[in-house]
Amino acid sequence: MDLGIEGKRALVCASSKGLGLGCARALAEAGVNLVMNARGAEALEASAQAIRDDFGVEVTAVAADIVSEAGRAKVLEAAGEVDILITNAGGPPPGMWPDWSRDDFVAALDANMLTPIALIQALVPGMMERGWGRVVNITSQSVKAPMAVLGLSNSARTGLTGFVAGTSRQVAHSGVTINNLLPGSHATNRTETMDNGAAEKRGIGVDEVRAEKFKTIPVGRYGTVEEFGATCAFMCSQFAGFMVGQNVLLDGGMNNFTI
Repeated sequence: MDLGIEGKRALVCASSKGLGLGCARALAEAGVNLVMNARGAEALEASAQAIRDDFGVEVTAVAADIVSEAGRAKVLEAAGEVDILITNAGGPPPGMWPDWSRDDFVAALDANMLTPIALIQALVPGMMERGWGRVVNITSQSVKAPMAVLGLSNSARTGLTGFVAGTSRQVAHSGVTINNLLPGSHATNRTETMDNGAAEKRGIGVDEVRAEKFKTIPVGRYGTVEEFGATCAFMCSQFAGFMVGQNVLLDGGMNNFTI
């Protein structure tokens, strides 16, 4: 399927590995030139070079902390005018409600709400002037099904969801769509680390931990970064112009919602 975005330019945040890298590779396969960002320069450049070699697109790699004002300014300067924006940042640590301070909430809001908003405010006006644009925010299944131990993430990402709900409908007339992509459990380094930690804590094998988790997912497995990336690429395609302000849940059926 021709996604109709060959030659477009995309900024993909936190894209040296995991879900962000899956999105970057899927966009590159569709012919999109990339600006890739992550904090670790070595891993970022390795992923960027692999994409250049595999797909022949232009890739600019910018190692910076997108959450900091200085890092964000560096990325935006390198990105220039982009047609596609993929916002992404790791979630705050788990915990329980009595443990979180005001500073903990501020840090979560900075990373998972205010940074995506700042990027949208910086880049969407140019998209509107050019008459076309796509924004996909990688959030979490916890936006629809909050998890007690992820209260910081629940709060920040839900705030972003509310912002997108209003903003997306204000800019849609200009050919710009803004939507959210909500991952469930995917086979990433972060998931592997969590599974290994759970296995060690419980004194059981990691395969046993995964088998238990797979029972809660109707498809019986984790999602792949390739599946996630392909969904993201479709949301950025010529076919997604009528998708506005939606929260696309990609969780293998784990959460049972009628709407």
